[in-house]
Amino acid sequence: MRAQDSATAESPIAVPAPQALDAPAPNSASGPAPVASAPTRTAAPPAPSPEESPHPCPAPAPPRSGLFLAVLGVVCFSLTFPGTAWALEGFGPWSLTTLRTVLAATVAGIALAARRVPPPARRHWAGLAVAASGVVIGFPLLTTLALQTSTTSHAAVVVGLLPLTTALYSCVRTGARPSRAFWVAAFAGAAVVIAFALHQSGGTPTTGDLYLCGALLICAAGYAEGGKLARELSGLEIIGWALVACLPLAVPGAVIALLAEPVELTAHSVTGLVWVAAGSQLLGLIVWYRAMGVAGVAKASQVQLAQPLLTLVWSVLLLGEHLTPAAPAAAAAVLVCIVVVQRSRA
Repeated sequence: MRAQDSATAESPIAVPAPQALDAPAPNSASGPAPVASAPTRTAAPPAPSPEESPHPCPAPAPPRSGLFLAVLGVVCFSLTFPGTAWALEGFGPWSLTTLRTVLAATVAGIALAARRVPPPARRHWAGLAVAASGVVIGFPLLTTLALQTSTTSHAAVVVGLLPLTTALYSCVRTGARPSRAFWVAAFAGAAVVIAFALHQSGGTPTTGDLYLCGALLICAAGYAEGGKLARELSGLEIIGWALVACLPLAVPGAVIALLAEPVELTAHSVTGLVWVAAGSQLLGLIVWYRAMGVAGVAKASQVQLAQPLLTLVWSVLLLGEHLTPAAPAAAAAVLVCIVVVQRSRA
């Protein structure tokens, strides 16, 4: 077709102005539109796609949700020692530790496969290894061994120092500098826990204290490394892959332990095993790592100051232990410390 035969060749707007590129094209049947009547509009830049967005991660959850998840995790953890005491009625310490890992890893593997979660990136392997060493192997084994010679209440209050050791490890590892009010409240809470532990045990350390001190150190590393990974991975990915990675060691370990230690299946022993595997080892750590990812490792860890006192309550209800009058006073003091920590800048 020749240019002079075109219906739009004679239009005075042969080339539209750049600012009018997004205006509708003139109708050739109604004649040319005057230039002065064309509105001047600036084209809006296109919205970036999710792949091009500088912040592709979902918006962070509000701080209150992190506090709620931390409380939920602490409730799960507070039942760990009573559940372990029940499980030890029918299982040996090595059988219990390996079986809880096998059960928790099986459930976690099914959940990861059902959600089609890809394996973690290579940069996450070191952190997952430390988390697995602390919360999957070290802490369960050492506390189980300690409960053979220590009472549940004594072990609970000693492990109450875990929030402080976690915060210290996190600060050394990440270079964080919490406020002075944070540290005052954290050390005050730890002092209350120590005083309560001495009151409960009569001031005499038990033979399981060495196991408990080792459990504190290795679990603090597992918590802190997992909390750091929680900035990029979900709680299920952190504890799920840590459990799955331990499965090749846990399965033969469980077989050997079951052959070497006596087993008595009772309602208490089975219930305790199921809880420490599904409740403490899996559900509790899923929400706990998520809480640390939202609220921060140091601040979320201080909520765990209430764990020993909750454990004492469960010990009275489930194990028949007697609660001393000092417990309400210690509970009030610890809760005050938690409020101060949550209001301070970590």
